[in-house]
Amino acid sequence: MSKTIQPEPVAFADSHVHLASAAFTDDVEAAIERARAAGARALVCIGESAAAAERARVIAGRHPDLVSHTCGVHPHDAASWDEVRDPEAIRLAVSLGAVAVGECGLDYHYDHAPREVQRRTLDAQLDLAAELDRPIVLHTREAEDDTLDMLRQAASAGIRGVLHCFTGSVALAEAGLAAGWHVSFSGIVTFRNWTDLALLTCVPDERLLVESDAPYLAPVPHRGKRNESSWVPFTLRRLAEVRGTTTDALADITLRNTQRFFRLPGA
Repeated sequence: MSKTIQPEPVAFADSHVHLASAAFTDDVEAAIERARAAGARALVCIGESAAAAERARVIAGRHPDLVSHTCGVHPHDAASWDEVRDPEAIRLAVSLGAVAVGECGLDYHYDHAPREVQRRTLDAQLDLAAELDRPIVLHTREAEDDTLDMLRQAASAGIRGVLHCFTGSVALAEAGLAAGWHVSFSGIVTFRNWTDLALLTCVPDERLLVESDAPYLAPVPHRGKRNESSWVPFTLRRLAEVRGTTTDALADITLRNTQRFFRLPGA
């Protein structure tokens, strides 16, 4: 992997990274060490299936000072949801240290699972989040009306969550904020075709998270390459520029927010 352009080291958190993905099979340890060198203080490794969650748990176990893990079922795989097997897998993962339920949600762009099945699968995971007192990591794409309904239900049930890799409307972000949720931005905000600066400024400091979503969505100047956590500072730099602050200040804010939201050590 090219090391020709690296960000200046800064203490930061990556609130959403798929280190358990096959894309990291050959160099997950090296990717984690590059993140450390770039200043990473917290990496939340996403388990978007039972199998990925188990790999995430093992990775986190090798780096307990840096990596935490989650467990859930992605909307792309909602059709495979088993009402006995999957809740038990999530309960077990939480008993073994998973810090959140997810990645789960609604994706009406690809529609890999029927929409009603996606909604039922999400409802089941919301119930588990309430039962287990863990936050939800939510994927939402082209599903604003149903996501708005879900946010209202979550607020009434006291369920915490994050709108991850958020690219929706300001109105949906504000609905999430009104429900007490956080909003997370990824390297997409560094792309030339990103124009919604109002969205990047509507989230208050205390509800803001930042993520890589690696191996996807590498920020400029690495767009098109396999992404990794060590490049999160490029996203932080762009967010700081739009929000009128410094990269160091925003990195510190989002690190502390990540620690509090996921109840990580140091919170």
